[in-house]
Amino acid sequence: MAIHSTAIVDPKAQLDSSVEVGAYSIIGPNVRIDAGTTIGPHVVIEGHTTIGKDNQFFQFSSIGAAPQDKKYAGEPTLLEIGDRNVVREFCTFNLGTVQDGGVTRVGSDNWIMAYVHIAHDCHVGNRTIFANNAALAGHVHIGDWVILGGFSNVHQFCKIGAHAMVGMSTSLTQDVPPFVILNGNPAAAHGINIEGLKRRGFSREQISAIRQAYKTLYKSGLTLDEAKAELDKEIAAQTAEIAEHISTFRQFLDTSTRGIVR
Repeated sequence: MAIHSTAIVDPKAQLDSSVEVGAYSIIGPNVRIDAGTTIGPHVVIEGHTTIGKDNQFFQFSSIGAAPQDKKYAGEPTLLEIGDRNVVREFCTFNLGTVQDGGVTRVGSDNWIMAYVHIAHDCHVGNRTIFANNAALAGHVHIGDWVILGGFSNVHQFCKIGAHAMVGMSTSLTQDVPPFVILNGNPAAAHGINIEGLKRRGFSREQISAIRQAYKTLYKSGLTLDEAKAELDKEIAAQTAEIAEHISTFRQFLDTSTRGIVR
């Protein structure tokens, strides 16, 4: 274990022998860090925080601090971080609250740039990209492969579906279905993330079906209930391989609690 002489690591903390801790960093007593993870200088990791393998934390981040929630009364809530994440400078990840599930979760293989804030009870999937100054309010759920542009911010309880892309300086107050690109204030949809889907191995037929589903929801002039009924017909007409992705899009509409950005 390579711990700088100026770092403060509580004796109760559980760090794998391969973990590196930089100068002036502080690791609290309820922190667990798995193999290969590197903690840069001036990083504070506290709370009941579990960090997986091969993560890299750059300088000046605050990980596992108490929620910015006036209802929080010191309950032993959690922060769970997966494997192979890159967390750049000045990021803040908070613990969960007992008013929700009591845990904030960040998955694996995420690229999180400087000044990103992930608030209490957020659930972030895998392989996301958060550009500089992106911010999540409490209880936000982010799907796999989502991209958040710089200075974008997401209202509490919003959900963003897998493969969606949010443009720079966008403020979201409603849910974003999978595959959709949007930006602006107020936020508006501008098609699907075709380039992202191509890079991730989606076939031309799958992308075409997803594009048609997008048109049904956003371009047909149908009400939301009418669009759902039409999407059900599109799913029934497709092969299982293609119907799977339209079903993901369709099911998201049923689980939305804040309404869909349209």
